[in-house]
Amino acid sequence: MPASTPLRLYRMILLCLLQAAAATAQDAPPQDFARATAALPGMTIYRAREVVTLDPARPTAQAVAVVGDRILAVGELEELKKAAGKQPYTVSDVFARQVIVPGFIAQHDHPMLAALTMTSEIIAIEDWVLPQGIARAAKNRGQYLQRLAEANDRLKDPNEILITWGYHQYFHGELGKADLDAISNSRPIIVWHRSAHEFFLNTAAERKFGVTADWFDKQSASIKSQSDFANAHYREQAAFAVMPLITPALASPERFRKGLEFVQSYYHANGVTLGCEPGGLASRPMQDAQNAVLSEATSPFRFYFIIDGKTITGAYPDEQVAKESEKILAWGRGMTAYLPKQVKLFADGAIFSQAMQVNGGYTDGHRGEWMMDPDFFARTFRVYWDLAYQLHVHVNGDAGLDMVLDQLELNMRRHPRPDHRTVIIHFAISTPEQVARIKHLGAIVSGNPYYPIALADNYRVNGLDPQRADPMVRMGDVERAGISYSFHSDMPMAPGQPLFLMWSGVNRVTNDGNLRAPGQRVSRLGALKAVTLDAAYSLQLEKDVGSIEPGKLANFTILSDNPVTSDPMKIKDIAVWGTVQEGRVLPVEPAVNTPTTPLGYRIGAAPAADFAQASARSLADLLHHRHGN
Repeated sequence: MPASTPLRLYRMILLCLLQAAAATAQDAPPQDFARATAALPGMTIYRAREVVTLDPARPTAQAVAVVGDRILAVGELEELKKAAGKQPYTVSDVFARQVIVPGFIAQHDHPMLAALTMTSEIIAIEDWVLPQGIARAAKNRGQYLQRLAEANDRLKDPNEILITWGYHQYFHGELGKADLDAISNSRPIIVWHRSAHEFFLNTAAERKFGVTADWFDKQSASIKSQSDFANAHYREQAAFAVMPLITPALASPERFRKGLEFVQSYYHANGVTLGCEPGGLASRPMQDAQNAVLSEATSPFRFYFIIDGKTITGAYPDEQVAKESEKILAWGRGMTAYLPKQVKLFADGAIFSQAMQVNGGYTDGHRGEWMMDPDFFARTFRVYWDLAYQLHVHVNGDAGLDMVLDQLELNMRRHPRPDHRTVIIHFAISTPEQVARIKHLGAIVSGNPYYPIALADNYRVNGLDPQRADPMVRMGDVERAGISYSFHSDMPMAPGQPLFLMWSGVNRVTNDGNLRAPGQRVSRLGALKAVTLDAAYSLQLEKDVGSIEPGKLANFTILSDNPVTSDPMKIKDIAVWGTVQEGRVLPVEPAVNTPTTPLGYRIGAAPAADFAQASARSLADLLHHRHGN
């Protein structure tokens, strides 16, 4: 992305004015200058081992001056002290041995999903290293069923529901209702797929939550086609349909609050200063429940949301979409807010389910799924395009990407728009020709660089082939094409750790230690921009965050080393000292396990009664929610 010339000019003018003020101080009327100087706010000059600015005009510096929540100037220490003149300042050495980089941005994450999955019984395809302990991977069907049985045995209350997340059929083998009934025919068991797009139930869960033949008969043809009712397996649209029935178990107020406090602490510990969820359910009570934790002034990051287009166009005619979309902008408060004129759409299914739509089909004969049927997708795309919204589109397969790019081209030809910044999200399976088309159409990419790390070794022999699995998330081609790209974790699809995402994109070394598609590795500089400046660009926030330049918000992540110059294989191991978030210095506190918070410290919390009330309203709302697709 081109550098911001006005900001560079602003920095030069600012330094000149400060120097001129200092040089002419003796000529000014003493009483006037004294009053003016006394009225100036004090500045803090933070000295560091190195400041990585991502400003092409000055890529590195020694110090950064902050006034309030904004950056005043960047440069060498003596330069900034001299430029300060008579303005009061202090020099802080708190970061003298650290490296300051722009504040990390969690470009696409899901606090609700992360809160609920991370507080379940985690039995996944990889180890999850969490403050409350390490959830070890299950490598095969036998290990998975054994771990599930052990989890059931640990529950002493016979009425307690067993909720587990992380199952994946290509790693753990097929799973049926009979397998779950064999573990318990009395305790309800809910298995949440690793993708978070599928559910499996046992008979006791069906009985408890009303997943009956009568309920199933009332569902749409699309939902029925994505269900295996006899086996109690529901995927994609069917998973959305069953979710309101099981939400009282998944999102009890206690689980939800504990999970959100985990999210708050976890992201801060990994250097995040700003986050975004592009498109969750359009539910005001669910937003209120998230606000009860994330919106407090003491939260260590600001968190933005983007409206879910399919919920709105599924419920309202075209002429009401603008009005209903704008209503949602008022749902945030404090440290949470909705981004105006931005919307999330969904094309095909999840890569972790192998439900993406791929050209040529899968090697084992199964088929992909649409999260929005193509006609519904085309209508929703057109409505929001004509409203001049920026579109963020979830798409995983190359056939899904063809559909998305076809709609983008049709709408550009019909109604050309400059700088539309349509975001291709996830970007799992694609071709070089599609990369060229993305460039031609003016779209940008937000890729999940963890996909090849977790999945390439398995998928190259299950469902796909090496020619499609190895180069998944082909960010090397995107970087060479000069397309703006960002990284996201889609937490819980990958750990919400920006340094780990950088490591994944730079190295492409799988969990089993194999290098896959080395030509798709990206540069270390590109990877840092992908979690800072280009992430900000994808959200239309680059004027305020993403780089360390005068006038921008003072959002910094404080590291023990420079990820742009360090050993590429050690990027994920760089220690996070803490953050500066809008001028607030927030060190990462030592973890001390307590019953209430997994990380052992609370940065801020709303009264428990408020949270319980908001959660109860969100559950009632979801029980009657209509998804419209």
